[in-house]
Amino acid sequence: MKKLLVGLINCAIIFTAFSSCGGKGEQQETKRQDTGLSNGFAIEQRPFGRLDSQAITKYILRNPNGMTVSILNYGGTLTNCWVPDRHGSLGDVVLGFDSLAGYLQTKNPYMGALIGRYGNRISGASFSLGGNIYRLAANNGNNSLHGGLRGFDKVIWAAVPHQSDSAASLTLTYDSRDGEEGFPGNLHVVVTYSITKDNGLQLEYLATTDKPTPVNLTNHTYFNLSGGADSTNLSQVLQINADRFVAVNEELIPTGVLQAVKGSPMDFSESKKIGIDIGLVKGGYDHNYVLVKKGQGMSYAATAYDRGSGRLLEMYTTEPGVQFYSGNFLDGSLRGKKGQQYVQHAGFCLEAQHFPDSPTQPGFPDCILRPGNTYHQISVYKFSVK
Repeated sequence: MKKLLVGLINCAIIFTAFSSCGGKGEQQETKRQDTGLSNGFAIEQRPFGRLDSQAITKYILRNPNGMTVSILNYGGTLTNCWVPDRHGSLGDVVLGFDSLAGYLQTKNPYMGALIGRYGNRISGASFSLGGNIYRLAANNGNNSLHGGLRGFDKVIWAAVPHQSDSAASLTLTYDSRDGEEGFPGNLHVVVTYSITKDNGLQLEYLATTDKPTPVNLTNHTYFNLSGGADSTNLSQVLQINADRFVAVNEELIPTGVLQAVKGSPMDFSESKKIGIDIGLVKGGYDHNYVLVKKGQGMSYAATAYDRGSGRLLEMYTTEPGVQFYSGNFLDGSLRGKKGQQYVQHAGFCLEAQHFPDSPTQPGFPDCILRPGNTYHQISVYKFSVK
């Protein structure tokens, strides 16, 4: 583990990708439209519909191991991630839909999407900054959630695929205007998905602004490591490198208390099944865990494991927290890929981020990006088997 972490930190420092994904299902349905490289990496494109007269494209990144990741320019959405099980059979380990219509439906719970300008909740749908009060859309009860009515999950990003000797990547760019969804400042955002030879998926986020503004970017992928064999995540095993979590009220708004996990159903400091204590947590898990970190660099965040398939997911991030969401609001009304019914707890999310409601919580890590500074986050999902 120490050797792996050192390697990840070194990669983060030089800002290169070191991960990879690919799958036969995508290979069968897609015509190659870009370059297949002699080193085993490839990037392909295929049409995925149109929105407001603009073409929506699926970009398919492959590594030499057959791992495949697919991303839309709509919402920067991660639609597929094919990884092998312990027998070498590929399975798609993320929830999603087969068509653009699935992602456009109002009940789509941010599946696979990039989230911004501010991921998670802001209480009262407002915040004060520089003597001004900024009012946001109250799209989650009295509160603002995931950037408002039209967050980054619902915009079309400019997309540029590119390759190197060690990775296949897709860089997405979006310019959020001053006042968009109530937030101040023109925000320039660049997100790069990269995959490399060791079956990791890296997301690197960069942002700059011309006015002080809250920024909290993340990705809202729902994982199910069984690759569709199990309808829920409850038997999958999770460990989170955290000794505290952000306590919340009945609206999932932080109380300001960072509460110890030890001896409670919130404790994932040692590996345990997601479902073993979930009945003791009102509503299920939807909480931000305070990661045990030394400094501001890349560090280990979490591990998830599916015993049936042998698939192991390790997460690393530069962020201070990770939101663990156990898919509580899925209710079986959504039909996903190949008509699969997404029941409660069909997938789980591990969202690297700052703490919820940080703009109104002075005791939390600062989330305000100021002119002349650059928001920079790197998060990595590394797949293997055991």
